Amino acid sequence: MPGKDCRPGQPSDARSDGFAGDCICLIVLLIEIPVVILLGLTSVLRGWGRADEQTAAPPMDWVPVLWLNGFTLGVLVIAVIFLYSAHPFAGSVQLFVATGALCFTIAAWHDQYERAHPPPLPTETGMPPSNHVTDR
Repeated sequence: MPGKDCRPGQPSDARSDGFAGDCICLIVLLIEIPVVILLGLTSVLRGWGRADEQTAAPPMDWVPVLWLNGFTLGVLVIAVIFLYSAHPFAGSVQLFVATGALCFTIAAWHDQYERAHPPPLPTETGMPPSNHVTDR
């Protein structure tokens, strides 16, 4: 015989997602938005005016990559906490945000890598290009 908790008329206490989960999700998103704006602003201001300063390839700047990586890790921790505390909607929204943050982290890494490792310039040998034509 099933226990008292299996009655269809009572809501389950094990799953507390609903209005509370939606409110928690909204609050966390409203906290994350200024953090993202701050990260974006500091990354843009950090690299402002560097293009004219150096003639050689600059070393790779890891600061934007590490800041975005820390933000992504923080969002993942929040998602795991939500999923563990039976808020699947809030946890899935945080996983979606973490996916976007991971994409921006990879893009920032790629941008810094391309800046630090520019393509080699074509070498000038001083000889005209050879146009050998052979008759057969």
